[in-house]
Amino acid sequence: MIELFPRCLETIRKAAGQPNRLQSPLGNTSYARHRETYYTVFADADLDDRLADALFEVDSDPSYNQFAVDAAATVATLIDRGCKIGVLSNIHFDIRPMFEEAHLLDSIDEFILSSEHGIQKPDPAIFRLALDLLGTSAGQTLMVGDRASRDGVAIDIGMPTLLVPALTDPRQRRLHFVTNAIGAVDRLPQPLGA
Repeated sequence: MIELFPRCLETIRKAAGQPNRLQSPLGNTSYARHRETYYTVFADADLDDRLADALFEVDSDPSYNQFAVDAAATVATLIDRGCKIGVLSNIHFDIRPMFEEAHLLDSIDEFILSSEHGIQKPDPAIFRLALDLLGTSAGQTLMVGDRASRDGVAIDIGMPTLLVPALTDPRQRRLHFVTNAIGAVDRLPQPLGA
């Protein structure tokens, strides 16, 4: 059974094509659109209904989106520094319950979820929406992400952007890059005439 899994994944990858339909720039603008995209690819991969349903269920299960071990400490440090925190995500379901379970929900000022607003990264409009909801300007808002192709667009609207390595295991510690960047801001000379 285990040796069948890589073949199944390869079949899905081939069915997704190039560019990858599963990473469509509109794929997470709603739950229905995400589901339609995935089930179309699953059908093209000739997956049976039970397997397609099981795969989509896993894709939509918040428990598979675990926080990095240093997430809570990083959020606490940012709050201690007086930072507002927004979560901007290309996702087709509500991730607030995950934050509530991790006792982080009250620490987040705004959730900007693509499926709730009908736009997703890399569309600059979602970054502008995040700024509006947070009540901050682009120059004073640090965008932290893990994909240059999606998160790097924040630079185009004037947001300093920190790209960290993608999380492949929740035991990985990589968020010290964020607290280091915030600490570095304190050491920079203030602009004259500000």
